[in-house]
Amino acid sequence: MKSTMMDVPLLIPEIVERARLLFTEREIVSLVVSGKNEQGQPTASTHRTTYGAVADRALRLASALTAAGVQPGERVATLAVNSYRHLEAYLGVPSMGGVLHTVNIRLHPDQICWIVNDAEDQVLLIENLFAGMIPTIQAGCPSIRKIVVLGPLAAPIEGVDDYDTWIMQHGPQTRYPQMQETDAAGMCYTSGTTGNPKAVTYSHRSTILHSLASAPKDALNVGQIDSVLPIVPMFHVNAWGLPYTCAMYGAKLVFAGAFSDGPTLARLMQDEQVTITAGVPTIWMGLLAELDRARQAGEPYHLLLERLVVGGSAAPEAMIRAFWERHHLKLAQAWGMTETHPLGSVSITPPGTTFGSDEGFALAAKQGVPVPTVRLELIDDDNQLLPHDGKSMGRLIARGPWVAGSYFKGTGQSNFLTLDGQQWFDTGDIATLDARGFMHIQDRAKDLIKSGGEWISSVDLENALMAHPAVSQAAVIAMPDPKWDERPLAVLVLRPGHDHPSHAELTVFLAPRFAKWWLPDAYEVVEVIPIGATGKFLKRELREQFKEKTAEGTAVR
Repeated sequence: MKSTMMDVPLLIPEIVERARLLFTEREIVSLVVSGKNEQGQPTASTHRTTYGAVADRALRLASALTAAGVQPGERVATLAVNSYRHLEAYLGVPSMGGVLHTVNIRLHPDQICWIVNDAEDQVLLIENLFAGMIPTIQAGCPSIRKIVVLGPLAAPIEGVDDYDTWIMQHGPQTRYPQMQETDAAGMCYTSGTTGNPKAVTYSHRSTILHSLASAPKDALNVGQIDSVLPIVPMFHVNAWGLPYTCAMYGAKLVFAGAFSDGPTLARLMQDEQVTITAGVPTIWMGLLAELDRARQAGEPYHLLLERLVVGGSAAPEAMIRAFWERHHLKLAQAWGMTETHPLGSVSITPPGTTFGSDEGFALAAKQGVPVPTVRLELIDDDNQLLPHDGKSMGRLIARGPWVAGSYFKGTGQSNFLTLDGQQWFDTGDIATLDARGFMHIQDRAKDLIKSGGEWISSVDLENALMAHPAVSQAAVIAMPDPKWDERPLAVLVLRPGHDHPSHAELTVFLAPRFAKWWLPDAYEVVEVIPIGATGKFLKRELREQFKEKTAEGTAVR
């Protein structure tokens, strides 16, 4: 028996029309580069527009792409910062049947060309800040038929259009093409830490469902009254879906553009009355330092922040405590991947627990509870399910209506498996799950340290070390050991003005929290830990750098 419900497809044009009709005057604010100061650093000006204006321009972009010959299903690439123009591409490209392909601006030009060629992109929308890359792209990306620059150029470039002029030559698209909700709407590539990056294509349906599930209180808590600042880049898994979620619910959007330093972000949050923001831990370290500085100077910021969402990598419990105890600001961890669109789980404070308590902080340091319709399980090396007891560590697998079932062009199929007739994605994470549903990432499988047949979580050690007053950043990697196979080596960046703490001091500091055999056998201090294009430590480079390192002493068992 079938239902009597309408069969209405879930399409991104539904978001466009909702924003255009219901939130016409709701504001969208962008910081744009306006020049340089005496030190040669970029200066910002503030651009203000509305959802009504953005929707109009998005539909003009749709018309311009159609006139340029872009066919349904063809890819339109962006190399852009977070801004109202990038939001227009988010809305306009899928609305004419194209596939929005957001390219990581932090990659080497050769990597960018590889990705553009693999995706077979037809049109490139590129920020004026990156115009210097255009000759390389023109020479190395034969699939690109048209390049359009977002923002003014100092001088015209042959064969390149100005975005604002180009779209205003076309009227807004008045009718949406026939589309299926299972059609591709967006494309993102993985970070490619092992081998070439792989592409995930998001459907209209998965995007709508992800947007609906991202907003509720026990997810990202987004509503029309909110002012939302996604610091996470719009090229990084659709800025964790926030542009679509905010447009769907009518939240004010604030974009920081090319600016991510603590003082600029703090002022922007204060001026635009930001209530929700999202970014990786390195961003929050800079913001925390600025908030501390301002408070000590007797000039504290007056922020309305209700939730700082942190993802990309685990946030140290010490950072969560610092934001709350010094500034009464709540960090909420979220977990996801390119393959999960990305939202998979969100840290919550369950009934009977207080956020500022020891238990509350311990839960906040976990990756949280899966959002509705996403299922998480743990399996062992024989693909057998493990219990949700908070102790058993296993491979984290996921399934859900916005979880990838394959990669573009069929690559990387070993990441997908079938259990009892159901398809699952193997995340590559090692985690625990408890009876309340809290998931805790212990490590990436490739970063886990196996010592004497037992696993050691580098993530737990890193988070504990970053609570030491002398330690700014910590990355723990495996080093070879003739007896135990592998032992932990901690690589540290010190805070300014602090001396290298001794091995004995660090051992005493960690000992109350870990078994003796977990404690690092050696410590190395470096000026900087290499960070990849998505803000994560490049442990592969550290392992190469310290491949000859041996333990300073025998591990205690």
